[in-house]
Amino acid sequence: MFKLEKKDKSTKARAGVIKTAHGLIETPVFMPVGTQGTVKAMSPDELKKIKVQIILGNTYHLYLRPGMEVIKEAGGLHKFANWNGPILTDSGGYQVFSMSALRDISEEGVYFRSHLDGSEHFIGPRESIEIQEVLGSDIAMVFDECTPFPTTHDYACNSVTLSVKWAGFCKEVHRLKNQALFGIVQGSIYSDLRRKCADQLVDIGFDGYAIGGLSVGEPDSVMYEVIDITEPCLPEDKPRYLMGCGTPLNLLEVIAKGMDMFDCVMPTRNARNGSAFTSHGKINIRNEKFKKDFSSVEKNCKCYVCSHYSRAYLRHLIVAGEILGARLLTYHNLYFYTKLMRDARKAILKGKFEKFKDNFIKEYSN
Repeated sequence: MFKLEKKDKSTKARAGVIKTAHGLIETPVFMPVGTQGTVKAMSPDELKKIKVQIILGNTYHLYLRPGMEVIKEAGGLHKFANWNGPILTDSGGYQVFSMSALRDISEEGVYFRSHLDGSEHFIGPRESIEIQEVLGSDIAMVFDECTPFPTTHDYACNSVTLSVKWAGFCKEVHRLKNQALFGIVQGSIYSDLRRKCADQLVDIGFDGYAIGGLSVGEPDSVMYEVIDITEPCLPEDKPRYLMGCGTPLNLLEVIAKGMDMFDCVMPTRNARNGSAFTSHGKINIRNEKFKKDFSSVEKNCKCYVCSHYSRAYLRHLIVAGEILGARLLTYHNLYFYTKLMRDARKAILKGKFEKFKDNFIKEYSN
C-alpha cells in the first residue's frame, strides 16, 4: 500500500506513494476536509484542477445526514459526491471530544444526542466500521476517544486503554476489501502513554498510523514534542497521518519530523472569514488598505483566482457578503496548501528539504 521513495538526510522528512483503489497519493499530502461529503465552496472539478489528491468525509455527520440508507442506495460516498479520487473517513471519535455535552462514553462505545434534532444514537467500534464500509472510503479510521487538553494522566491512561481495545475490535470486524484501516495513537501530552499506545497499535497491526489528540489547544511546542516521542514507535514502511494540523509553518515542521498526511479546516474556514494565505503570511482581505489594491492576492501565484481577480475585487465581495468571495478565497487557499505540499515533496526528492523549509519559514514570517 505504501512505498517509501526518499528520506531526507538532514531531517526525518519522507516522500512516498500510497496506493488506493481510487488512485495513487503522493506524500507529503494535505487533505481538504469535506465534512458532509463536500469541501465547502468547492466543486469536485475545481479540486481536481488544483491537484487535490484525497479528501475527507465525516462518519458522524454523514451518518446523521443524509443517512446510510441514502448513501448505500447511491452506491457509496464516491458516487454520491461525484468524486472519483481517494477518500479518507474519520471514525466519529473526534465528535466524542468535540460534543462532550451531548454524549456519554461506555466500554461499548458512545451514546449521544444528535446536534440536529436531539435524537438518541449509539456508535461503537463495530458501528463506526460498518458506517465507513457503507461510505466506501479508501482509508477508514479506527474508533477512538480524542482526549481534551489539558487532561490528567489518569484520564488519558484510561482513554488509551479504551481506544486500544476499540482499535482491536475495529480490526476484527473490518471486512471491506480495498479499504485500508489506520490506527490512531492517543495519550495526550504524556510520553509514556504515547509510546504505550503506539506500541500496542503496532502489535495489532494496521495499514497506517495516525497521531490524534493534537491541535486541540496545546502550544505548538508541545505538539512537536509529542510527535518527537511518538514517531520512533511507528513503522517506517507505513504512512503516518497527523490529524488536524494546521498552519503552513506547522506542516513544514511536522514533515521534518517524519509525518506524511495532514488535514485541517484552516484554509477553507479562513477563506470564508476573509483571510488568504500567501508566501509572506496570512492577510485579512477585509482590511481597508486593500480597497484600491488591484494586484493579485499573491504576485507569483499561478492559481485561477490570482490570474483573474484583484485584492480590491475580492475585498468588495467579502465585505458585501457575496458567496463568490468565499469561493474564490477557498480556491486560492487550497491551491496554496496543495502547492506547498508538492514543493515540499520535490525538495525531499532533490535532497534539499531543510533549505526549502528554512527559506519558506523566513519569507513567511517576514
